[in-house]
Amino acid sequence: MIVENTQTQMRKGILEYCILSIISRGEIYASDIINELTKAKLLVVEGTLYPLLTRLKNNGLLSYNWKESTSGPPRKYYVLSPAGLEVLRRLDSTWEELSYAVKVSLEDRVIEKTSQKQE
Repeated sequence: MIVENTQTQMRKGILEYCILSIISRGEIYASDIINELTKAKLLVVEGTLYPLLTRLKNNGLLSYNWKESTSGPPRKYYVLSPAGLEVLRRLDSTWEELSYAVKVSLEDRVIEKTSQKQE
């Protein structure tokens, strides 16, 4: 369906931005990123997140540190690189532009309700 495809594309388009924003807060473990995205109602599974984190790391936007865990094997904690911080700043600017464009385009719109007949 067209609506579902558009919704999926919109979510994909902002996922990387949201992940970079979450990581910008400080070192974070992948499952905590998933929890943050879930809390924001942007549902992501590990099979989506890990390849994206790998791609961001390979592009020089992230690095990671291994830390010992009290409940199992060492964990990989992600942090933004200086290049990642610069990309995030540029995406912040793009987001401001896009959100303004959406806000302006939604102003004064009229949605006709097909379930109600106008008399």
